[in-house]
Amino acid sequence: MESTEPVKQQKRMGLGMMVLAWLTLLGLGALFFGDVLERQFNPNQQLETRLAADGVREVVLQRNRFGHYVTSGEINGKPVTFMLDTGATGVAIPDAVAKRLGVPRGRPYRTQTANGTAVSYAAVLDSVAVGDIELNNVSAGIAPGMGIDQVLLGMSFLKHIEFTQRGDTLILRQLLPAS
Repeated sequence: MESTEPVKQQKRMGLGMMVLAWLTLLGLGALFFGDVLERQFNPNQQLETRLAADGVREVVLQRNRFGHYVTSGEINGKPVTFMLDTGATGVAIPDAVAKRLGVPRGRPYRTQTANGTAVSYAAVLDSVAVGDIELNNVSAGIAPGMGIDQVLLGMSFLKHIEFTQRGDTLILRQLLPAS
């Protein structure tokens, strides 16, 4: 009678290889679809800045599938994700993001949010940039109650920028200082 042990080993090895193949396929699928979802949320991850003939810097943003303008940018030279919010008075930074960026809390003050009154902390950002559009000494608030990872890019930044919306496109324009 022949031994069935080699056949059992081959079956176990085949099963192990099949499990490994499925795990690899699932891992690659998760990476691919995670990236697809991130691009749907933030379609403006790779920004290009145009320098117009009239001496204006322009950055073109695309609206995301949820109807918001979300873009990659920088605060004090460190990467962040901005959600443009013309209804926000200032730049609102979630507490966790402020800690990651090393932005210190200033004096506390009361703010009115969609969820009611909250306490925020004053801050001044050395620099805020979207593409090559950059402003210095921008007023901001650190908001401990914000449960998101995006920084709301409010009017303390946007009031210095000309912006025009056409369809699903938002064009940000910054005049260059006269030399």
